Amino acid sequence: MSLENAPPEVKLAVDLIMLLEENKIEPRIVLAALAMVRTDFEKKLSQEESNAESSTQGK
Repeated sequence: MSLENAPPEVKLAVDLIMLLEENKIEPRIVLAALAMVRTDFEKKLSQEESNAESSTQGK
């Protein structure tokens, strides 16, 4: 499969890998940062889902 036809999450992953490798970031630092990013985005997703539920319940 070419990257051109890949799902957006695959494209983003490839871009992030390239960015991190080009900047020679140590793997331990990358993994620690990604854990923080994951936590942050999981909270955002949870808030979005809560807001969506609130919107549908109010109708």
